[in-house]
Amino acid sequence: MFREIKNRYLRYFTVFIYFIIVFFCAIEINFLWLFGYSPDMEDIKTPTMSVASEVYTADGKLIGRFYKENRSPVDFKSISPNLINALVATEDVRFYKHGGVDFLGFMGSLVSTAKGDRRGGSTITQQLAKNLFNTRKRKSQGLIRHIPLLRTVVFKCKEWITAYKIEHQYNKQQILTMYLNTVPFGNNSFGIKTATLKYFNKSPNAVNPAEAATLIGMLKATSTYNPKTNPERSLERRNVVLSQMEKYGYLKKPEYAANAALPLNLNLNYRDNTGQEDSYIRRAVEKWLDKWCKQNDYDLYEDGLKIYTTIDSKLQQYAEEAVAQKMKMLQKRFNNLWGNKNPWRDSKGVEIKDFLLKAEQRLPIYKLLSKKYKGDTTQINNYFEKKKRMSVFTWNGDKDTTFSSVDSIKYYTRILNTGMMTMEPSTGKIKVWVGGIDHKYFNYDHVNQAKRQAGSTFKPFAYVTALDNGFTPCDKFTDKPVTIKFKDNGKDDVWQPNNADFHFSYREMSLRWAMGKSVNSITAQVTEHVGWDKIVEYAHKIGIESPLKSVPSVSLGSNDVSVFEMVRAYSTFLNKGEKVDPLLVTKITDQKGDVIQEFTLKAERVLSEETAWLMLYMFRGGMEEPGGTSQALWEYPSLWKKNNQIGGKTGTSSDYVDGWYMGITKDLVTGIWVGADDRSVHFTSSETGEGSHTALPIFGTFMEKVYADPNSGYTYGPFPKPWVKITKEYMCPSPVIREDTTSTDSLMEMPMDTTGTPVTVPAPAENPEGTPPATK
Repeated sequence: MFREIKNRYLRYFTVFIYFIIVFFCAIEINFLWLFGYSPDMEDIKTPTMSVASEVYTADGKLIGRFYKENRSPVDFKSISPNLINALVATEDVRFYKHGGVDFLGFMGSLVSTAKGDRRGGSTITQQLAKNLFNTRKRKSQGLIRHIPLLRTVVFKCKEWITAYKIEHQYNKQQILTMYLNTVPFGNNSFGIKTATLKYFNKSPNAVNPAEAATLIGMLKATSTYNPKTNPERSLERRNVVLSQMEKYGYLKKPEYAANAALPLNLNLNYRDNTGQEDSYIRRAVEKWLDKWCKQNDYDLYEDGLKIYTTIDSKLQQYAEEAVAQKMKMLQKRFNNLWGNKNPWRDSKGVEIKDFLLKAEQRLPIYKLLSKKYKGDTTQINNYFEKKKRMSVFTWNGDKDTTFSSVDSIKYYTRILNTGMMTMEPSTGKIKVWVGGIDHKYFNYDHVNQAKRQAGSTFKPFAYVTALDNGFTPCDKFTDKPVTIKFKDNGKDDVWQPNNADFHFSYREMSLRWAMGKSVNSITAQVTEHVGWDKIVEYAHKIGIESPLKSVPSVSLGSNDVSVFEMVRAYSTFLNKGEKVDPLLVTKITDQKGDVIQEFTLKAERVLSEETAWLMLYMFRGGMEEPGGTSQALWEYPSLWKKNNQIGGKTGTSSDYVDGWYMGITKDLVTGIWVGADDRSVHFTSSETGEGSHTALPIFGTFMEKVYADPNSGYTYGPFPKPWVKITKEYMCPSPVIREDTTSTDSLMEMPMDTTGTPVTVPAPAENPEGTPPATK
């Protein structure tokens, strides 16, 4: 075919052109897998830009973002002409004249490079192709990637092909917009909006020529010309960009001179409070959506989803304020109690001598050090004793100090933490989620991740089992010693629980009074009558998912459960006997606002309406019966307006390790746990460590704030009237009181073993996260 061309030079040129066409076709079809993937027109039409997903409260406030590349796309109208002009003048002055590839500019760059002045020849469209479609990433590489020079040629040709496709699909404004939304500006900032906010605290439409030139100047080398870290080089580069703008008519000489004379004028005050910085809610949403994302092939970190949660921003604020106010006081109380003494103790109050050593050995770095120093404990100890500067958590803000690793373990082990969740049972919506005191330093979530011994907050599961199987709130038992024989793993055993004060009144008490006063002996008798297997069955049915050891002491809270489970289970009583799956997310949309998924309430009837209502009546006994364990709430007078009613249950595990309060109003159920992450660290007396003195005050303070806000949506009022006709007796005669009826919710209300004898609560086998508390 080529021999028919008589002119030799024309023949050579034709062969060259033919070879070029074949070469480009081979690249396009990835012939023999030599060239790797190339984006097709469908890819060009629907480019995949890594965009952050955003998390909103129920009332529309942005509270978190998920991203791998921190970007917030904007449209062309939201971008200042100064940015467009600076970009075109500096990166691609012939942008409006070429069709994606500027061969004149490319040849000029080759000549400049040959003379020693290395200059890029890529157009803005080519750079977009590289940024948006990763034309040089491994997915886009074929077997030729192993041949250095040819590999570079293929990369460049692939960018040309992709650039032509982009120019065919989009107009110039759209290309500029996509480019500025994808280009990196250093420090994990992607896109022009993120950059203008980070460096100048301005939106992209508000920057002046000097600011625009500073940002566009960074594109040549984001580290070298970073205005924060290299201000002198950045200023020099900015003025080069300004001169280009003046050279090509985008600035007049006086404008150029005025802008070139300005300092950088950075404004670094912008704080992205809803960015990648982690939070308990953000992490909870991620976990909650994990299965959904896998099933529906979505990536929270790249797909730009908008996630609408059930969290109420006002209630969340009030909860966080209540936690901060009360936990600060509790920490002060704890520090005053122990002073300079080490608080890690066994059940007899004896200091655990090897506590620090075991804490060190649980850290991942200990194995690395042991291997590095070949088990030389002296060198390992030297590492842990070495002082260094760090920032630590305090209730007065971050504090810079000099700590060794051992100092850090000692310091953080003494700090009390909490978990708090509030739910609206009628809708299943989670309104409040406080996973701890500060996610920056304590990222272990104490709502759903942590599981702790429930103490007396578990007793209602014994009483609901009784009410649902023939008993009434007015049935009476005598407060007296109890002996229960049972088999544990096939072995005969005996359980003889004590009351908290080691005292039995020998008084007859109704079930309502016994539950309100939290009497262990009567709870044990109820357990014996209905059966501990039955109580486990009801607990699981009502909302507890954690495994429960079926022994008589189960009703006194000897098993570990989460705040999340307890709130779900207690909500069953307020929700007319229907167990609900708590909702944290209601809706997910795409970037345009089109709904992808809506989540609705799932409910299952597990109790009769009569039994559920009778349990609410029982919970009121904590406030209304003599010696009720919730009566510390009377110290919050603003809670008791307009015939308001509150029910609840306190809980305290052995040695005051765990303090609980479960609070119920006519609309909400709130669960709160308080304690140290290490179970060997705790208060020493009922006056300091009972749930009524640790967790209950947080609830009281929180509800005061909720009721004080007329716009909170939650008002004072009594519990609901019976939903159905109540067939069982429940209006019990008031007891005659002749002696002290103080609360029995304390140390011995939850014996740890099957004999009723308190046992040592060991330190956990490892730190919940496998690492020491964060030190910044």
